[in-house]
Amino acid sequence: MPPRLGERAPRLAAARALLSPKGRAGARRFLFEGPTLLREALRSGVAIDEIYVTQAAYEATPLLREAERSGIHIWSVGARAAQRLSDVESPTGIVALARRTPATLRAIFDAAGTVLVLADLADPGNAGTLLRAAEAFGATGVVFGRRGVDPYHPKVVRAAAGSLFRLPLAVAGPDEVAKAAGSLPVAGLTGDGASPVWHLPAAPRLLLVGQERRGLGPWAALCTTTVCIPMHGSTESLNAAVAGSIALYEASRRPLP
Repeated sequence: MPPRLGERAPRLAAARALLSPKGRAGARRFLFEGPTLLREALRSGVAIDEIYVTQAAYEATPLLREAERSGIHIWSVGARAAQRLSDVESPTGIVALARRTPATLRAIFDAAGTVLVLADLADPGNAGTLLRAAEAFGATGVVFGRRGVDPYHPKVVRAAAGSLFRLPLAVAGPDEVAKAAGSLPVAGLTGDGASPVWHLPAAPRLLLVGQERRGLGPWAALCTTTVCIPMHGSTESLNAAVAGSIALYEASRRPLP
């Protein structure tokens, strides 16, 4: 078994602080949980500093031995300590601490392809699902609005199912994005968009997805065009994850210039 940490160990207190946005920002670290995300992180080359495991999880998870062989330090903790590091009802007993590696806006916008911009999207489940869709449909990066959810919120990390480990990410406000994007075309997804979503312009471009009820807000000023998803029946709107995924799929069908 790995070396044991007591419940009052300073190392554990520092790790628990990463459950808050302020703690994650200050330490430039984040937590993720479970064998599935650990496998994705190892496969994706994520910089993992250490892993906290219960004895039962260590014995049942051969992947942890693989992590040890790669040089990642593993600490054994009790079930109560593992619970305090988790934000779910039934902890897996495996919590990893990894480094945040944000990209610059310039690097994201210089890549040829679609950039997804989450225009202050607040729901972590929707944000994580959109990260997964962004990777699936070939987006080259994602920008999170400063007033929206933290990209490394535990629910975002879980919903992204590994895509967060592989996509270049940045956090910025509308003015910063407008300055960095320059003359790149910007398409905003709205309920009353000027054109149907299949009329998206050719990549590279920015695709803005806002909140279902509040829309794009101040981000609307960046748009060179707006698109909508025509719907049948009495349905008035789709949630951001569904609507944004449809738009990302349509964007993937546009040829590069």
